[in-house]
Amino acid sequence: MKLPRGLYLHIPFCSIKCFYCDFTAFSGQNKTVARYLAALEKEASFFPDFNPDTLYIGGGTPSELSEEELQFLFKMIRSRFSKADFKEATFEANPESLNREKIKILKDSGVGRISLGLQTLEDRLLKSIGRRHSARDFLSVFSSLRRAGNFSISVDLMFGLPEQKLADHLRSLRQVLDLSPEHISLYGLQVEDWTLFSKKKINVDESLAREMFEASIEALKTAGFVHYEISNFALSGFESLHNRIYWRNGEYLGLGCGAASYLNGMRTMNEDRLIPYCAQIESGKRAISSEEKLEGIERLGEMAFLGLRMLEGYVPPPESSRVFAPQWNSLTSRGLIEKRGEAFRLTREGVFLANQVFMEFVSPFNQMSKSEALG
Repeated sequence: MKLPRGLYLHIPFCSIKCFYCDFTAFSGQNKTVARYLAALEKEASFFPDFNPDTLYIGGGTPSELSEEELQFLFKMIRSRFSKADFKEATFEANPESLNREKIKILKDSGVGRISLGLQTLEDRLLKSIGRRHSARDFLSVFSSLRRAGNFSISVDLMFGLPEQKLADHLRSLRQVLDLSPEHISLYGLQVEDWTLFSKKKINVDESLAREMFEASIEALKTAGFVHYEISNFALSGFESLHNRIYWRNGEYLGLGCGAASYLNGMRTMNEDRLIPYCAQIESGKRAISSEEKLEGIERLGEMAFLGLRMLEGYVPPPESSRVFAPQWNSLTSRGLIEKRGEAFRLTREGVFLANQVFMEFVSPFNQMSKSEALG
C-alpha cells in the first residue's frame, strides 16, 4: 500500500526563544516576515508536481503571524498545491498569540487539527522555562477553540523541568485531561547544546523524570488514551497522520528555513539561517545546506529505529532481519524489545530506554563493519 506524502511548512518566528529550545527559531525578526513568506511561496513553486496528503505548519510559533500574514500563507498553499486534498491539516500555536480572529482564519482555511504548546499549567514553571503565556491564557484559548468547533486539539506537555515536582506535573496532566483533548504529546526535558539551559548548566533529574513519565502513562491509559508512539498519546482515531509519515519512513516535502525533506530516497536539509535562506531562494535556487542518499545498511538502520518509535511495532524486511540479527537478539535478551508475530516492538522498559535501542541501528552499528553486515 502506498504511503501518504506530507507537506511541512516551517514558520521560524517567536516572541521569545524558550530556554530549552534548539529548533530553528528566531525572536525579534518581525520585519523579516513578509520577505520570508514571499521566499516560502517561491520555494513552493519549485515543486509544481508534488501532491501532498497531509499538511503540517510548525515552528517556531506559526501563531505569531498576523491575521493578514496567515491569510497570505493559506492563499499561497491553495495556489501552489491546488490539487491537494488534505486528509489532515495541523497548525502549531502558542496560547498567547492565538486569538479568535486567527482561529476563524484557520477554520475557514481547512485546518482541522491544532497543536497547542502548553508545557505546564504551573505559572511559576512557565516563567522558569521562558514561556510567555499563563495557565489562564491556555484555558481561554482552549475554550475558544472548542466554541469554534471542528478542531481536534493536541496539547504539548513537558516533564523533568527545573524545580518541577511529580505533583506539579500530574496536576497539569489531570487538568488537561479534564478538558478532554483528542491528543497529548509528552516530552521529557533534554538540555541541548547552545540553549540557555545548557549555558546555565541545567541538569535533568533522570530518576524523577522517569517517575513522571511512568505515572503519566498510567494516567493517560486510565483516561482512554492509546500510547501509539513513544511521546504521543491519542484517543482512538486521532493519531497524527502527518507524523506517522515520518515514523514509517514515508516521503515528505519541507519548505522553509531549516526544514527537512525526504523525496526519492534523498534526504535534504534547508539552510537554517534566516537571511541566507531568503537570499538563496530569491536567487532562484533551492536553499539546501546538506543532502544524503541513504542506502544499504544505513537505510535499513534508519527504517528500524523510526519504525520502533511506533508502539504497535515494526516488521523488519528479510534483509534487516539478517543484517541486524545480533541487534534484534541482543535487545530481546536484554528485555528492551519483544516479538509479537512478525513485529518487534519496544517493551515497557524499552520505552524508557529507547535511545539505547535506537543507537543499535545507527552507524557504527555497534562496531560492525559494512562488509561484515552486508557480506
